[in-house]
Amino acid sequence: MGIFSIFYHKHKSHLMDLSYILNELGEERASYFNAVAPPIMQTSNFACRRVDDMRKLFENEYSGYLYSRGLNPTVDILRKKLAALDDAEDCLVFNSGASAIYAAVTANVSAGDHIVSVSKPYTWAQKLFNDLLPRFGVNTTYVDGTAIEHFERAVLPNTKIIYLETPNSWNFALQDLAAVAELARAEGILTICDNSYCTPIYQKPLGLGIDLSLQSATKYIGGHSDVVAGVLCGTTAMMQKIFDNEFGTAGLGVTPFHAWLLIRGLRTLPMRLQKISENTRQVLHFLKAHPKVEDILFPFDESFPQYGLAKKQMQGACGLLSFYLDVKKIEDIVTFCESLKHILMAVSWGGYESLIIPGCASVKEKDYDITKKSQRMLRLYVGQEEPEYIINDLSQALNNI
Repeated sequence: MGIFSIFYHKHKSHLMDLSYILNELGEERASYFNAVAPPIMQTSNFACRRVDDMRKLFENEYSGYLYSRGLNPTVDILRKKLAALDDAEDCLVFNSGASAIYAAVTANVSAGDHIVSVSKPYTWAQKLFNDLLPRFGVNTTYVDGTAIEHFERAVLPNTKIIYLETPNSWNFALQDLAAVAELARAEGILTICDNSYCTPIYQKPLGLGIDLSLQSATKYIGGHSDVVAGVLCGTTAMMQKIFDNEFGTAGLGVTPFHAWLLIRGLRTLPMRLQKISENTRQVLHFLKAHPKVEDILFPFDESFPQYGLAKKQMQGACGLLSFYLDVKKIEDIVTFCESLKHILMAVSWGGYESLIIPGCASVKEKDYDITKKSQRMLRLYVGQEEPEYIINDLSQALNNI
């Protein structure tokens, strides 16, 4: 049993105590002058006093501190907290969410293997499946993940991974995690779930039988739009397998300073999610009642097609929602977006500031077709400003159409 596994089992009784995880787990204050906030171990390497100690680290770099490309004390504090939040044995933290996806997938396929993925996953996951992996003889089948039957029909004898993203970050399509996990176990297939929308506060994929849970820590974990990072949680054996190969070979680790920023972000994660959830409910109520809004998509709204499943496997939903404008020309959507005075047009989510993306921004002008509902979609991230501030900005921009 590795050091991290011993730590996990020793502290398992505390894993459901959120305050303990966020404020104490992994923090050995007596070893760094009783500082309340953990230090940034901004070092590239670590010294050994004995040749035998260095030999052991060369044999198994996952067993201790040799070089900060691999393990680092500040990063390890973060790892322990994030693993505990996911009820996982172990965790690796990457320099981006895309890196976490890349490592989780490539570590578990070989030439000739097959992947089943939900349709329209995160852009860089789709790029990995479409462009990179086929160069090495790994192919992917995309399915509508809203029905277990679609996964059953797509599985082949050489399927090694089922890749999930629930909810999707645009249309919020869900997969029944427990059902997919049961199918995959019966077929000996590894399951990976992108949990960026919910974080482990609002959804725990591993508890529903999923093998690997990943998320973009850039979003809610960081919480301040100032750090890019990714998280992968699972068994210690799987984390060491990835560490010894993809993680180290490609140099995918997060820096100590970014790890420190993420630890800081974790301190306020529950209260930020609560504020964002409250704001989202009020903004949703406003949009649903507005005559220029054709339709809305939000997992915890009763009109959502998979509302029952959302309530079953998610403990909450906040921040991201999508809505469709009832307009006759693309120029009206442009006018709306460019009339916003406070809500920023930008990608990502999870920070203080509210953000918006018009679906038509990904369409070339020559391909504009207002009859396509997808081109009338806007994705809104409801931030932490006062709800009236957000609603008033939406209102005045809608009035300009």
